[in-house]
Amino acid sequence: MARSDATPPPGPGRPGPGGCTTSEGGAARPPATPHRSGRSGVVGTIGAVGGVVGGLIGGGSGVLFVPALDRFTAMSRARVHGTSTIANIGVCVAGAAGYAAGGGALDLRVGAGLIVGATIGGVIGPRLLARASENLLRVLLIAILVLTAAKLAVDAFAPALLSDALVPDRLIADPWFLHSATTVVGLVIGAWAGAMGLGGGLLAVPAMVLLFGTELHVAAGTSLLMFIPNSIVGTVVHLRQGTASWRWGRLLAITAAPGTLAGVALGLSLDAVVLGLVFATFAAVMAVRETVQLLRRRRHSSS
Repeated sequence: MARSDATPPPGPGRPGPGGCTTSEGGAARPPATPHRSGRSGVVGTIGAVGGVVGGLIGGGSGVLFVPALDRFTAMSRARVHGTSTIANIGVCVAGAAGYAAGGGALDLRVGAGLIVGATIGGVIGPRLLARASENLLRVLLIAILVLTAAKLAVDAFAPALLSDALVPDRLIADPWFLHSATTVVGLVIGAWAGAMGLGGGLLAVPAMVLLFGTELHVAAGTSLLMFIPNSIVGTVVHLRQGTASWRWGRLLAITAAPGTLAGVALGLSLDAVVLGLVFATFAAVMAVRETVQLLRRRRHSSS
């Protein structure tokens, strides 16, 4: 296994000797990761706030980790996503434990297949990430944020439109169908989460609610449990291929844990409709932020 702090070879937007990155023309840029102690405080704060988000919405802390690391470090986008995957270990472990201690229920009938599929996806996703462009990563993130916000807003304002699960009850009651379907869904979500470092909650929670009729609070707790093995497997792959920073990912994971417990407590105390609106609003804000960043990036590259 490669060193945990291994970095890709020097190249455009990648760290070179001494931790510096190179531009398209080969000129030295600032260090690719923050090295001063003051930056440790910034990253620690990002971890704590992201933990609250993850505990509140059942994972998905990466929607805060990724933009924040992109803003406060000079790491490549792929390396930012990989580092977020490491951080999600702390979020998922603390979150699942918090839901159990707080009396939150888990849907293991749906969750078992999702866990198996997500673990396999955790191996596939990071390998796909290494081949994706930064613009593509941003577009994919924006798409899922918009879809998630729209779905939860419809649930809150017009629950009668989506009051029943899309999968018929007779199929959900069939163990063979349920375990097969959830494994496939888990594989897709796990590959996405392993690649993007988002923790999976942005996809897993809506999928459980929309497809299988899982109650929102139960889906949040099940999602956190589901992505413990996914995050661990994804971390190993990211570190081996050099698309993650162990130093900053570890700090995020440690500082995210107490924030996650606070987020779980808040999530369990909120009505499902209110929780859905909070989740939808957060996803919409992040989608706007990522869209602005993408447009600025394209404008800069064309000038």
